[in-house]
Amino acid sequence: MDRLLITGGRRLSGEVELSGAKNAALPLMAACLLSKEPLTLTHVPHLADVASLVGLLAHLGVSVHMDGQGVRGHTGHRLMLNAATISSHEAPYELVRKMRASVLVLGPLVAHHGEAIVSLPGGCAIGTRPIDLHLMALEAMGAEIELKEGYIHARRPGKRLKGADIHFDKVSVGATENALMAASLADGTTRLRNAAREPEITDLANCLNAMGARISGIGSDCLVIEGVENLHKAEHVVLPDRIELGSFIVAAGITGGEALIHGGSLELLGSVADKLRAANMTLQEEENALHVKADSPIRSVDVDTHPYPEFATDMQAQFMTLMCLADGVSTIRETIFENRFMHVPELTRMGANIKLNGNIALIQGVEKLSAANVMATDLRASMSLILAALAAEGETPIHRVYHLDRGYERIEEKLGKLGADIRRAN
Repeated sequence: MDRLLITGGRRLSGEVELSGAKNAALPLMAACLLSKEPLTLTHVPHLADVASLVGLLAHLGVSVHMDGQGVRGHTGHRLMLNAATISSHEAPYELVRKMRASVLVLGPLVAHHGEAIVSLPGGCAIGTRPIDLHLMALEAMGAEIELKEGYIHARRPGKRLKGADIHFDKVSVGATENALMAASLADGTTRLRNAAREPEITDLANCLNAMGARISGIGSDCLVIEGVENLHKAEHVVLPDRIELGSFIVAAGITGGEALIHGGSLELLGSVADKLRAANMTLQEEENALHVKADSPIRSVDVDTHPYPEFATDMQAQFMTLMCLADGVSTIRETIFENRFMHVPELTRMGANIKLNGNIALIQGVEKLSAANVMATDLRASMSLILAALAAEGETPIHRVYHLDRGYERIEEKLGKLGADIRRAN
């Protein structure tokens, strides 16, 4: 099993380019199931989760071709998907268990192909993430759903799903995405109220419109979808990864460095940008890039996680690491997932002073962190430990970094360009 070896204490400086967003690429890939014509995606990150979904789509019968050619000034991979012929409607356990996003094939399969058998999903062990809102939305559009033996069995009784007014009791990115895709081919108008507003939702809606969907209210919490009979071929560029952006900003901040991050923007960050600035980071937009610089000392900042545009739960672990070296005391309240403080024991092994009380972490800043053997427990926790190691004295081995490969592309290479001493070992 791989591990990372990081020798800290180096000031990071230089230029780095963001990869395409994993959380945008996955629903975009699932959207290919809505059409019999090809969908071409560019700026697709080469990640374990992307490879997992490629395997699932291929199992369903989708023709998949990926190359390393960027277009229109974008690096990354080009992924060509063609679902003209579907040979299976089942997403089996062995293909779904590693990645929760696999459930995103459910809506497109039911809407376009009439039925789906999808294993209940897996993913990071960061807490309960039920799919009841996904199923509620599909049932509201007329789908018949049965749960048995760990599988979702869904079918469309007529030729098309029916438009519906759907109100989500809580904001759910995945449920919004599944409902948005299914409603694109429904008969009539669908309104999604209290819909997620994340940039990845906007990216999916824009891609669906390029395929011939009729979606309005994009960027708001009320999406209106006028169903159409068919979607056609399209090309779409995956938006840059905002969590990778935030992670690189923290890397500069925690090492007292600076970086020019190509593809970065303040809009992508939402209120995360405000909290980073409050922590004494300078963020300046340039042409298709964000220039970031750390101003000493790091200041303590309180954070509550909430759906976009508020502070992203996917940035909580990284920001906590920054607060470990802040001047003063900060609190972080996690409101999205109930088990997302698993990185705290590992940070304390490195000298951090963190106390937990339920869903609230109290962080007393310390002067320095020290190297220690640590273990990654989930994707974002992996990055938080990398950030801590970059600032720590000595060499830190980080074990179980397979989580990292699910969401960060070529992280050793990218941090190495900024001057980090980081290498991978078996």
